[in-house]
Amino acid sequence: MTTSKAADEAAAGEVSEIADMEIVRRLADGFLAQCGANGEHPWITERWAYVPGMLLTALNRAGEQLGVPEYTAFVRRQMDSFVREDGSIRTYRLEEYNLDQINQGKNLFALHRESGAARYARAADLLAAQLISQPRTSEGGFWHKKVYPFQMWLDGLYMASPFLAEYGRVFNRPELIDEAAHQLLLIERRTRDPRTGLLYHGWDESGQQEWADSSTGLSAYFWSRAMGWYAMAAVDSLEHFPQTHRQRGTVIGIFQRMMGALLKVQDAGSGLWRQVLDQGERPGNYLEASGSCMFVYALAKGLRLGYLEPFFTEAMRRGYEGILRHLVTEDEEGVHLHRICHGAGLSIDRNGSYDYYISEAVVSDAPMGVAPLMLALLEVEKERNGRSR
Repeated sequence: MTTSKAADEAAAGEVSEIADMEIVRRLADGFLAQCGANGEHPWITERWAYVPGMLLTALNRAGEQLGVPEYTAFVRRQMDSFVREDGSIRTYRLEEYNLDQINQGKNLFALHRESGAARYARAADLLAAQLISQPRTSEGGFWHKKVYPFQMWLDGLYMASPFLAEYGRVFNRPELIDEAAHQLLLIERRTRDPRTGLLYHGWDESGQQEWADSSTGLSAYFWSRAMGWYAMAAVDSLEHFPQTHRQRGTVIGIFQRMMGALLKVQDAGSGLWRQVLDQGERPGNYLEASGSCMFVYALAKGLRLGYLEPFFTEAMRRGYEGILRHLVTEDEEGVHLHRICHGAGLSIDRNGSYDYYISEAVVSDAPMGVAPLMLALLEVEKERNGRSR
């Protein structure tokens, strides 16, 4: 990882000429090369968590789409280091009621589909049980975590809603698809700014958090990656909704409306999006990688599946080209992604101010950005080739 200054200097270097699928291959191969003699990756297998889970999702899709069985085998090895025969999950505890802990479970469905092994279904049952009993706001919105009472964050929609929708489809639990729709619609209604159409990072129903507006309960700014989480959540959940679902059209509608708002804050020169979406070139407001990759992913998938109208294509192409031109570099050590916000949240010491969002570390090559990059490149390739699945 590098500092913000070093990342900017690296990203200003020569543009890589390698093809996008070759970028995916090199990034995937890099993670496989980091494994120990037992084939396990030390960082991924350290604990069940949302960023390793997103990376495993990207690697599994790379294996399926590129026809590289080593990638899907890698995913299974890492998942098998957690999932026991009885379906319990090492390092996971349901009673934490932490939405972040659901995300890695999305990889269970492919493993169950391919192997038929009961332990993967049992592990999915365990995660679904958490969501069924997750603490909620008065309107039924999931708390982001038990330790964050009455708070809904955009981040949590990506962690939980696509899992819930796929679980509902795979195991014939339509009421859980209803729940996924409810969560998506509720937080959009609660966090949407009517002036810009953008979504605030978080909402505190209790109004007690220092980062929350005393009258609205909303955080103060539109953080790029938070909206990226929601954009991916919407498009990934919709993939599992039956066409006859009574709220499918509404979710598609708010997804397109939100993506339209994002087009208005897309940087004209680079095609990328900034760390704080509506603050333009305000000092310190840099072009950020993870959010930009998430938006390109959501645009490409939304176009491919027909959720977005064709006029979104140009914005998707500009974002895709901007990522490769301004954020991706290549050297003797491999392919690199720069200008990744290392992390941001909302708490006593993370007050959601503009100065807070631009003060968090900016790094290169962190999985938080590399996984969305891989997902975006794979999805653009599918959209380009007109693949329905």
